Amino acid sequence: MKVTFLGTGTSQGVPVIACDCVVCNSLDFRDKRLRTSVHLEVDQKSFVIDTGPDFRQQVLREKVKHLDAVIFTHEHKDHTAGLDDVRAFNFRQKRDMPIYARKKVLNQLKREFSYAFEEIKYPGVPQIQTHEIDGGSFEVNGITFMPIEVLHYKLPVFGYRVEDFTYITDANYISEEEKNKIKGSKVLVINALQRDNHISHYNLEEALELAREMDAERTYFTHISHKMGKHKTIEAELPDNVALAHDGLKISI
Repeated sequence: MKVTFLGTGTSQGVPVIACDCVVCNSLDFRDKRLRTSVHLEVDQKSFVIDTGPDFRQQVLREKVKHLDAVIFTHEHKDHTAGLDDVRAFNFRQKRDMPIYARKKVLNQLKREFSYAFEEIKYPGVPQIQTHEIDGGSFEVNGITFMPIEVLHYKLPVFGYRVEDFTYITDANYISEEEKNKIKGSKVLVINALQRDNHISHYNLEEALELAREMDAERTYFTHISHKMGKHKTIEAELPDNVALAHDGLKISI
């Protein structure tokens, strides 16, 4: 399996357009974070988890030329706003794009992108095939995805385990039952928003505690706010088996 971090940032905090902090002014490319998303290549199949507002820019940067399906974690705009841009894959692949999400998320997408779900569609709109999922494992083109339900404050969000890789974003609570689904992962990705406490995200200390508890061979933090500080500074403080992810980072499992 090959994993590419399309984006590791967040809409949380001061808008970048008005920000004059050390992170936004940093010349380190690892501090330039687009909204959080990840690309998976498994047995020559290609998947994206979440299509945020930067989706088009991200897949162009990484030269993603084929996409078998999109899997969504939850309905917030920083994870869904780029869905319209699957139309490029429709054109290239000559087929509808399968998307997988729980019912509430699908309903939200149908409202926000209503033109893509009309019975009589305007030519050129995204062609989308919806698949409703619940808490049970499901297969996409022969690849098994195991949902892991977490809480984003009070909002249920799905993380996913695919083989030995577990990806969780927008969380600040995971039950013991769901943690059991994570255990044994070789690579764990978890959100770590900032140093200070936050109402709906793990902070750095909480993410480190979870990393120690899950004891994956390697843990990466994502969904990182500019309030966290510079990549180089934080990396120097982390244990050897924990790292900050950055946009464009590629790992093999």
